[in-house]
Amino acid sequence: MSRTIRDDSTHLHRRLRGRQQACRRGPPDSGSSGRSIALLGLLLLPLFWGCTKPAERAIDRPLGSRPAAPQPVVEKVEPGAPAAPFTLIDQRGEAFDSSTLRGKVWLGSVFFANCPGPCFRENQAVADLLREIDDPDLVAVSLTCDPENDTPEVLRRYADRFEANADRWKFLTGDMAVIKKVANETFFLPAEVGVHSERGVVFDREGRLRGGYHLLQPDRVALLKQLILDVLAEGRSAAPAATP
Repeated sequence: MSRTIRDDSTHLHRRLRGRQQACRRGPPDSGSSGRSIALLGLLLLPLFWGCTKPAERAIDRPLGSRPAAPQPVVEKVEPGAPAAPFTLIDQRGEAFDSSTLRGKVWLGSVFFANCPGPCFRENQAVADLLREIDDPDLVAVSLTCDPENDTPEVLRRYADRFEANADRWKFLTGDMAVIKKVANETFFLPAEVGVHSERGVVFDREGRLRGGYHLLQPDRVALLKQLILDVLAEGRSAAPAATP
């Protein structure tokens, strides 16, 4: 039986759907013998992992035996080199050049529009952060990991569900090879078609990765918000004072 990555930052929706359905069916009929129940329980045990809530899983667990996938970014990192530039297509159908993020603090994440639940919660957390930190210097950059289905028009309708301001929240699509490269090598988040991380990662005004937190856990979102505020303030403290 295939195993999904047992890391709180990654989920594979298409494999989990069957597991979630098995969870909803509940226990076997009460009239079954104890021996049959025990045997069935052993057979179904791997399926029930898909029902585990993110808060019940280990946090920041390495990806183990998947050498091709990046390690999830830790909560805070020292600033290194600026992120490599990339170009994709936004929800308005316009070319998006990452160089336009220069001077902004930005929050990166990965999702796909047909996700049955977690992606909506993930993006609701992003929407809440943008609303609570009402600062034009903060931009969210959300990459779809299902570009074949997530056309600009699909992303535009999806963005409308969150009343997203297109100037502050970019939903990006394009070539999957580019998306995977940006996710893996810039965001340090795993991404394949239908597979993605549930973390948000923060970049400073120089485009340097500063850390990331899980978007489905309220306590982690609170830490993510504080990291964003710290990085925003850091940039302003370095700016020259205005001339009287």
